[in-house]
Amino acid sequence: MLPLEDGFSRRFYYLRLSVTDVCNFRCTYCLPDGYRPDGRKSFLSVDEIRRVVSGFAAMGTRKVRLTGGEPSLRRDFTEIIETVAATPGIDKIAMTTNGYRLKERAAEWRAAGLTALNVSVDSLDPRQFHQITGENKLAEVMDGIEAALHAGFPSVKVNAVLLRGLNDGQLAEFLAWIRDKPIELRFIELMQTGEMDSLFRDRHVSGEQIKTHLLEQGWLQQLRGLDDGPAQVFQHSGSRGSIGLIMPYSKDFCAGCNRLRVSSVGKLHLCLFGENGVELRDLLHADLQQDALIQRIRVALLGKAATHHLHEGNAGMTPHLASIGG
Repeated sequence: MLPLEDGFSRRFYYLRLSVTDVCNFRCTYCLPDGYRPDGRKSFLSVDEIRRVVSGFAAMGTRKVRLTGGEPSLRRDFTEIIETVAATPGIDKIAMTTNGYRLKERAAEWRAAGLTALNVSVDSLDPRQFHQITGENKLAEVMDGIEAALHAGFPSVKVNAVLLRGLNDGQLAEFLAWIRDKPIELRFIELMQTGEMDSLFRDRHVSGEQIKTHLLEQGWLQQLRGLDDGPAQVFQHSGSRGSIGLIMPYSKDFCAGCNRLRVSSVGKLHLCLFGENGVELRDLLHADLQQDALIQRIRVALLGKAATHHLHEGNAGMTPHLASIGG
């Protein structure tokens, strides 16, 4: 079967699949007032997840990232991992988590088939971590990262959203932390969303200054794989860990786009900063609908734009990052 390709000859090997938009943290850049239920939502069932992942796998998707909200809040999360892992063609299964259940579940998830982890750690200072996330849980999250490495994950990616005046001056501390650990620390530029305009104006800082510093210190930029995320990754001979920079405002950021998103209620999103999304759920009720599902995804992909419009201050219809899985 022909691989997924849009009108700009970009091919898509990577699916970000949200399994819930519920989160128990209150991060300033995402859900500062905490999770606010929007009616009685019914999130994708395990069978619906199996069908949508199978459809994407049939078109060449190799990697699935399970996101939220906080995906581990689902009681059937381990079953979801097992289901995705059993899908022919899928060889990488990752999750993005706030890490609060990682210490107790890392080994279980690894055994279920999870191959990669991204954990959010926005500061190494406990008080600042509490200020940013609304939760005083840095010690538990750090213990979870150690548990993941002990459980056999070859490395762990750690996400830190850059926030001016809060954590943008902590590069030295972060570099010291990863010097002897197999951790890819990823600094993510704060992105404008519908509910975060004022925070963006006050706290946005470009990752270019970190990139300049890394290059001056002898860090070398690595080549990007077909199903890698959007980070520019840098390595140094004196560090076991690496640094990734996600800079959505950088030139040609969208040129290498290789990922699509499906929300926790079954909508296909062609871009994190796009419009309302394309309904898929009506085609997830039975295995016999796979051909129609594949056709709908292919047709929708032809409408994918060349780039987002963040530079014009247009964040699309995304109210906050948890709404479609970041």
